[in-house]
Amino acid sequence: MEDRARLPTIGPVIWYREPLAAIAWLETAFGFERRLVVEGDAGQVVHSELTIGDGYVMVVGPPQGKAVSPRAWEGRATQSVHVQLRDGLDVHCARARAAGAVVVREPETQPYGDRVYTCTDLEDHPWSFGQTLAVLTDAEASQATGHKITAGKA
Repeated sequence: MEDRARLPTIGPVIWYREPLAAIAWLETAFGFERRLVVEGDAGQVVHSELTIGDGYVMVVGPPQGKAVSPRAWEGRATQSVHVQLRDGLDVHCARARAAGAVVVREPETQPYGDRVYTCTDLEDHPWSFGQTLAVLTDAEASQATGHKITAGKA
């Protein structure tokens, strides 16, 4: 707990029906590492922190109030978590698939220089993973994608 001041600025909270199972699965499938788990009654997780690289997510549940798992809504979701990997995207995808992730979009190199795949987890939460292969200027990325790209303030 002494290194809490070093947490990244943003950490998504993800609600799961079976949070302890989800934590174990996220470790196996995506390579997250358990940093902290605060358990309540009967398998309830009131707070957790799972790290990957220099980022983290919090897994809690089961859902209460307005919070839901996408599983309760036939897989519909209002968010997706993106994780930028330093290397090994294709191996990561194979690991996730072997653990039961449903790969929605196979690994593919994008015109803007990243290789990306998307999948859903054991409760249908959407995830995307990327790895930068080439760093392009805004002008190069605009030309490669056919989209106007502007960085910083307009």
